[in-house]
Amino acid sequence: MTEAEVRLATVQMNSGDDLKENIDKAEAFIEAAVKEHSADLVVVPEFFNIPYVFQWRDYAHIDRAEPADGPTITRMRELARRHRIGVVATIFEEEAAGLYYDTAFFIERDGSIVGKYRKVHPAAVQSLEKIYFRYGSYFPVFNYCGLKVGSVICYDTLFPESARSVAVNGAELIVVPFAAPKLDAWRSMMITRAFENGAWFAPTNKVGPEGEWTFGGSSMIVDPFGKVVAEMDDHSEGVISATVTRSAAYSARREKPMFRDRRPDLYKPICTNTEDIPGVV
Repeated sequence: MTEAEVRLATVQMNSGDDLKENIDKAEAFIEAAVKEHSADLVVVPEFFNIPYVFQWRDYAHIDRAEPADGPTITRMRELARRHRIGVVATIFEEEAAGLYYDTAFFIERDGSIVGKYRKVHPAAVQSLEKIYFRYGSYFPVFNYCGLKVGSVICYDTLFPESARSVAVNGAELIVVPFAAPKLDAWRSMMITRAFENGAWFAPTNKVGPEGEWTFGGSSMIVDPFGKVVAEMDDHSEGVISATVTRSAAYSARREKPMFRDRRPDLYKPICTNTEDIPGVV
């Protein structure tokens, strides 16, 4: 095993109505992550550049979507290049006219876009995400900042198959941009996702009121053994950090060899509609 070590920082923030002010705020937090935490890789929350508009049924909000060369990702690329850091930035992406996604952009130290992950499970219970953007269709993993890194986004986390797919695809670190209200099961769920996959798990949430919602903060970084190594509260903006190592994921997977013991040949029920399974009515 070749060791890799990255100083990961995550930003917990609230977003107002002004795009430029939100981007400026994110920039200030990213610069603090570099100067105060010696960050190599910084992750900002889901939809950090806009308020969470998907709580309202008003299709005019599609005007807030941006392409990859829009002002938000352009600024994040400039910051990555200036500070020689990786940045994961998640926005309401316009791929083409009438085609939108919830997309995490992986930006390398030279400002290049290594790749992107598009949210596979847009939420549609309290929120109205499904009327605004399309779902993604795969779980990519990137050789990124010296580690194998993948992502799930917010509601994806409630489907254990999502994080497992990223881990099976090779991720040692799973970053998780969030825009979620406070959840009673939040902390235990994040610890479980790290532990069951032998991977670093880094949920990065919005915080405070936006419209009719109040976001729950509680961002954290969990190691592959399920230990919380850095954590924010549920009401403050700020930055947390931790040193993420390949050796920790390697050791956790040797100690708990879940990839050896998996039985995908028996998992058809979780990949099949119930009406297609004999004996299920």
